Amino acid sequence: QVQLVESGGGLVQPGGSLRLACVASGSIFRLFTMAWYRQAPGKQRELVATIDLSGIADYADSMKGRVSISRDPLKKTIYLQMNNLKPEDTAVYYCNADVQPTLWDRRNDYWGQGAQVTVSS
Repeated sequence: QVQLVESGGGLVQPGGSLRLACVASGSIFRLFTMAWYRQAPGKQRELVATIDLSGIADYADSMKGRVSISRDPLKKTIYLQMNNLKPEDTAVYYCNADVQPTLWDRRNDYWGQGAQVTVSS
């Protein structure tokens, strides 16, 4: 079984910063692309950023220029540094990973339980 656990969410004032972390654990033969998504109340889940095996990052327009995704392969961890946060960034932020659990398994998509980020004064 593969687990993704997010941390670092919380309440922040507009203009503030937060750093989210996501640790992957369990049966992991190989981790491929990892990503951050978010889902605001009443809205669909949307992509925020992805990072591949080579560390190449890609960003959705919604937060481009205000976020930075990074990866520590040894720790099986990704981070999302978010700056200049706005009230409209309030959402649950989810970690996603493309994982091959064992040598004999197919790759599957896994999700964390989410981390609440609230931007409010």
